[in-house]
Amino acid sequence: MTSNQTDCHYCLQSLRGRKYALREENAYCVTCYDSLFASPCEECKQPIECDSKDLAYKGRHWHERCFKCSKCSRSLVEKPFAAKDELLLCTECYSDEYSSKCFHCQKTIMPGSRKMEFKGSSWHESCFVCQYCRQPLGTKPLITKDNENYCVPCFEKHFAHHCYSCKKVITSGGVTYHDQPWHKECFVCAGCKTQLSGQRFISKDEYPYCVDCFSKLYAKKCAACKKPITALGGAKFISFEERQWHGECFNCAKCSVSLVGQGFLTQQDDVLCHECGSAS
Repeated sequence: MTSNQTDCHYCLQSLRGRKYALREENAYCVTCYDSLFASPCEECKQPIECDSKDLAYKGRHWHERCFKCSKCSRSLVEKPFAAKDELLLCTECYSDEYSSKCFHCQKTIMPGSRKMEFKGSSWHESCFVCQYCRQPLGTKPLITKDNENYCVPCFEKHFAHHCYSCKKVITSGGVTYHDQPWHKECFVCAGCKTQLSGQRFISKDEYPYCVDCFSKLYAKKCAACKKPITALGGAKFISFEERQWHGECFNCAKCSVSLVGQGFLTQQDDVLCHECGSAS
């Protein structure tokens, strides 16, 4: 501005016919204004005089000619830019240095564009789609198979196993019985309906039974201890004339010596070793 009537608020020199600047309704000559109020330029460290354009960003100031990319030195005036560690960068340089690369297309995800993140990787929003139907996944539930992402309906249709019992999709875990997949909660004893996953069981006529139910319903009883013979874990049992014994129970009725693999004699319901049988 040019004044014809006032004095500089600081040096009191007349401003008549001279340029001056206003600050808080007070007029200052250019020299006083620059020395008192001009901000130092971040780039060249020189004061930004009142007749120069002052470009400010987050409390920092630049001459118009100094407001440029720290890497390629192109002017950032009226252009988009990004800041990193107090350095100003054009969008191209920022992207080259710091932006994520899309896991799918391997191209840079430009600043300001929407980025999808999943399992430590990043995608363009347009690249983060179901591998089969190509519909955007966004924040929808998804399932990953062989590093490819699928929406739940497509995965269930093309890959998921269906439970042999309830016919519904098995989304995780499950057990296999007779080469068929089952939900853990569906794989139960045919007798008492107790879940068998992680438990010992015995098959009978294609149906699984817990040890207790099998013992009650089908197992032979040991002629000596009267307890069920299940043969679990490869346990041995002996059968003779429609009677069965646990291997550890097949002993001489008199001297208790084991008769497993030995010759023996019978006396009424008893089995005896040769020595005891001959002495009878």
